[in-house]
Amino acid sequence: METLTHDIVIVGAGIAGLRAAIAAAEANKRIDVAVISKLYPVRSHSVCAQGGTAAVLREDDSCDLHAWDTVKGSDFLADQDAVEFFVRQAPREIITLEHWGCPWSRTADGFINQRPFGGHSFPRACFAADMTGFHEMHTLAGKATIHENIHFYNEWFVTSLILKDKITAGLTAIKLKTGEMYAFRAKSIIMATGGYARIYEFTTFSHTSTGDGMAIAYQAGIALKDMEFIQFHPTGLVPSGILITGGARGEGGYLINADDERFMKDYAPDKMELAPRDIVSRAETMELQEGRGIEGPYGPYIALDLRHLGEEKIDERLPLIRDVAIKLGGVDPVKEPLPIRPAAHYSMGGIHANVRTETPTRGLYAAGECSCLNIHGANRLGTNSTSDCLVFGAVAGEEAAKHASSASLQALPKKKVLAEERRVFEEILGQEGDEKVAEIRDDMCRIMSQDVWIFRVGDGLNNALKGVVALKERAANIGVKDGGRPFNTGLVAALQLNFTLDLAEVTIASALARTESRGAHSRLDYPKRDDGNWLKHTLASYAKTGPRLEYLPVTTTKWTPAARAY
Repeated sequence: METLTHDIVIVGAGIAGLRAAIAAAEANKRIDVAVISKLYPVRSHSVCAQGGTAAVLREDDSCDLHAWDTVKGSDFLADQDAVEFFVRQAPREIITLEHWGCPWSRTADGFINQRPFGGHSFPRACFAADMTGFHEMHTLAGKATIHENIHFYNEWFVTSLILKDKITAGLTAIKLKTGEMYAFRAKSIIMATGGYARIYEFTTFSHTSTGDGMAIAYQAGIALKDMEFIQFHPTGLVPSGILITGGARGEGGYLINADDERFMKDYAPDKMELAPRDIVSRAETMELQEGRGIEGPYGPYIALDLRHLGEEKIDERLPLIRDVAIKLGGVDPVKEPLPIRPAAHYSMGGIHANVRTETPTRGLYAAGECSCLNIHGANRLGTNSTSDCLVFGAVAGEEAAKHASSASLQALPKKKVLAEERRVFEEILGQEGDEKVAEIRDDMCRIMSQDVWIFRVGDGLNNALKGVVALKERAANIGVKDGGRPFNTGLVAALQLNFTLDLAEVTIASALARTESRGAHSRLDYPKRDDGNWLKHTLASYAKTGPRLEYLPVTTTKWTPAARAY
């Protein structure tokens, strides 16, 4: 197996990964940076971010207010020192992107425009129409390509992380074009591989969002944190699940039920449709469960009404939403309401790391949705995710560069490298089992959607855990019908299935243990928040018998946990 060497290797080329690459390359121009992605960068899921990027840019807004909104939105599970750092760094990233050419939408007097968003008490979502992630990604990709010390490995699939004496040594990856496996040596590795909401049936996520970096880190012995907290976005387009941005409600859209009633007045009378996502998703689910959904060919749904905004405003502020709704939903929002339901959207949990993006393993960093830096807690506010990717992508790049400037390359343990090659090409690709990837994947998604959805109960979670463990046993008998190496999508699907099964198991085990309701984790058998016992982060570590759970305290600086009302 050929070995490739770089000072820094970044896994993932979304907003966090590209921002990290630029920061590392600019921190030390002598450092050699590699970016590995199973896609081409501008096809990463980050391009799907629509509504905006949160930052304090106006004199009548403040970082303290943004921090308070974030902490309250997190149901007080966010570490407040990390949140304060985050909100103070975000404005710098917006201005930096502007200088690099990001075409932010503008006010009439030329300032970067900002729109309201759920859970925020001030309109601080900077946006580029409703294609914010698309424009941020193209801006970052353009900037990254001008750096001669950034090298892209596009359409390479990372399979494992290699540690030596609890120090980062490198990783293994398949060049999809040829099917050959390579070993990479690196002083620093940054995981920036995004989320894993494809474990559910109805989701806003791209099919490639399978949590690879989280699972690879977990399998290498790095803990995952707060994995019970999955965010369900209130407006997934029926039947596809494609995201309809919260910016549609930020621009004044209404949610209505079968009685043509704006029902959010019964759940969040002050914020209405601009309440945090966990509250709106629960409200929609209750409306559906209580028979006030609108009947449609794909089952009952809630309507998102934008008609009163008018065609001119919709075409200016929400052009992508109109295009998506017409082409993929058969509905023109200028003329009729959109059919929507809550959809799995985001993981507040991820690889355990601190505010400097450092994991407990020396030389390993994590940024973006695959990480858990404790800033989103039990529920993320809309538009804080792309800010997170920018802020902590930059931090990860800078910290990885510092480490790489003084660290030495580790020798790759030959035994581990060869064992990974055997696992992939003999135990998975070479196996002639009877099980099919698609069938196991569909069963996993059905289990997660049935028992680990918006409302959860202990019996359902227990059944889900048993079901996923049984699926993992079945997955050991998968047969990949294509025995060839080049562009073997069957092999990639099998590897991704193993990743998602591990992540589903961790999610369920963490949710079963947390006997309270907090943010996006809503237990019908434990309906109240329990600060006395559960104001703490969950840590899940790999063990052969299943996830091993431990806990860390939440850091509170300014704001004492209080009742969360909107």
